[in-house]
Amino acid sequence: MAELSEEEINRRHNEKSAKRKVFQDRLVKEADKTKQLLIVYTGAGKGKSTAAFGTMLRALGHGYKVGVVQFIKGAWSTGEQKALERFDNLVAYEAGGEGFTWDTQDRARDMEKARATWEVARRMMDDSSYHLVVLDELNIVLRYDYLPVAEIVAALAKRKMHVIVTGRNAPQPLVDSADLVTEMKLVKHPFREQGVKAQKGIEF
Repeated sequence: MAELSEEEINRRHNEKSAKRKVFQDRLVKEADKTKQLLIVYTGAGKGKSTAAFGTMLRALGHGYKVGVVQFIKGAWSTGEQKALERFDNLVAYEAGGEGFTWDTQDRARDMEKARATWEVARRMMDDSSYHLVVLDELNIVLRYDYLPVAEIVAALAKRKMHVIVTGRNAPQPLVDSADLVTEMKLVKHPFREQGVKAQKGIEF
């Protein structure tokens, strides 16, 4: 096969781009509705909470009020928590957990804390002044049966704002009820591959 000239490559590229633009323009025109989205970031890969906080930053840029309820990582002092303190008039940040489940070693207490933290989340979701609420690591709580999945899914169905749920192993009923689900795939991780510990400004 003869090698294509630069002119022919450009012509074919432009034809494909023109067809793609027609298709995309039609999709944009037909997407004429809005709704309060339920977004789930799950999977074994790193980046679930990071994606949620990135969305929060976008909302803050528009001057919207946002809320965070952390179910697991509450014992840690994180960079995102410190950064969001600078938006104290727009951000409510509630850290209800006491650390990772392998650290706490007390299922009954973990369940008690999960219930109390969920009640904080419920009160936040009942307040329509919020544009977005992030329920960080809620999936972990559901995975260990600290809270009934059916109860959580039913409550999220009545949301008055956009809600993001993060954490591994999102239960299928939550996935089914969500509007957007992204699964982070683990390809490489420096902790497992190289023994690199969690670092400030990257992991927390």
